[in-house]
Amino acid sequence: MKNSRGFSLLSVEVIEKAVAGDYDTMEVVLRRYSRYIKRLSNSDVDTEERLRAKLIGAVMKFRFDR
Repeated sequence: MKNSRGFSLLSVEVIEKAVAGDYDTMEVVLRRYSRYIKRLSNSDVDTEERLRAKLIGAVMKFRFDR
């Protein structure tokens, strides 16, 4: 599925598995956002790792019941 700007979106199934803590699926999410993270971090490794950790934390806190 693609959004209005033409970017492919993660499927609901991928998000559900990542929220449930599936390691392989979390890697799919991290790969999906890796270019964006690298661009935000200006290729600074420490910043890149902090952004990856923030994304993992946000995924783990995500709730579908809101």
